[in-house]
Amino acid sequence: MPDAVDLSAEKFHALLVEERGDRVVVLLNRPEVRNAIDQQMVDELHIVCTALEQNPKVLIIAGVDGVFASGADIAQLRERRRDDALQGINSTIFVRIAKLPLPVIAALDGYCLGGGAELAYAADFRIGTPSVRIGNPETGLGILAAAGASWRLKELVGEPIAKQILLAGRVLDAGEALAATLITEIHDAGSLLEAAHSLADRIGRQDPLAVRITKSVFHAPAEAHPLIDQLAQGILFESQAKFDRMQKFLDRNAEKKAGRAATDETGKKN
Repeated sequence: MPDAVDLSAEKFHALLVEERGDRVVVLLNRPEVRNAIDQQMVDELHIVCTALEQNPKVLIIAGVDGVFASGADIAQLRERRRDDALQGINSTIFVRIAKLPLPVIAALDGYCLGGGAELAYAADFRIGTPSVRIGNPETGLGILAAAGASWRLKELVGEPIAKQILLAGRVLDAGEALAATLITEIHDAGSLLEAAHSLADRIGRQDPLAVRITKSVFHAPAEAHPLIDQLAQGILFESQAKFDRMQKFLDRNAEKKAGRAATDETGKKN
């Protein structure tokens, strides 16, 4: 088992990392190249994932300077060969992010292209600003979107739009991405992170174990259902949180019922 990762003690260069009690905020931080994803950023994202696998928290990912990520670093990408492709440098980290125990929120602003878009597709939630431009121009560079877009995107937006993006290089603006449900909310740039934290707060009000297990069941293959649902529910039915939360619900309803009865009685007397 790897040693416990203390994010506050790590030295990051391609990322800005803030850890809070129930969440971690990661900002892609290579503004000089519009936050292009290079090997160092990938390595640092692996460190964050290790920490979140050891100590599950919600992850918020955004970019600095009005850009999420303009893509993979083309200078590095140009020099990669067959063996590099077979290593799946970007696809491996994006799969790891998608499999994190608790939800991942991508807060998108400006360019979200190529590898940056594939990083966003790996998140559980995507929200954006009016300036978002999201797509996969890889075929224009003589390659394919091999870090998740070729299979995740059609699950997210359907085959017709996915083919327009992947085969014809279509880039969606914020309105188009919202209509395709590729993003679910649009906020001004100044309130984007606030909206991401609001969503994290909403997730935080749920039972963490129930959220964690629901995410796993949601992503299970079709043939695993309904057995996996039943087994997962069996685990949750034995959790103390289930008893406590349901009892609180019953107590709250009893209080409301008693309050309505008292109001009705007062009305009768008057």
